[in-house]
Amino acid sequence: QVQLVESGGGSVQAGGSLRLSCAVSGVPGTIFSQTTFGWYRQAPGKLRELVGTINTGRGTRFEDSVQGRFTMSRDNAKKTVFLQMNSLEPEDTAVYYCNTAGRGWAWGQGTQVTVSS
Repeated sequence: QVQLVESGGGSVQAGGSLRLSCAVSGVPGTIFSQTTFGWYRQAPGKLRELVGTINTGRGTRFEDSVQGRFTMSRDNAKKTVFLQMNSLEPEDTAVYYCNTAGRGWAWGQGTQVTVSS
């Protein structure tokens, strides 16, 4: 059974940085390395939205509001995906999740990111 475990969230002031991790278990490494992943976030009262994706070639794409501030990486050997968040803004406050680009796996518990002004 696939399991996604997000970690690394916390409370920071505006302008700060956080690095989120998503550890994937329950899938072979070959499947992990062939999967495009997405980081998502859900703010209170809002729908869950896609923040960015990282494909099998480590190419990344981001939603406009985080472009230039967030980066993504992956470690196929450790079956882990990362989201580096810099220049954080209060609008980035949300619970952050990872999943496949097609949201195909069961969601993890997410990790809370709170940015104060």
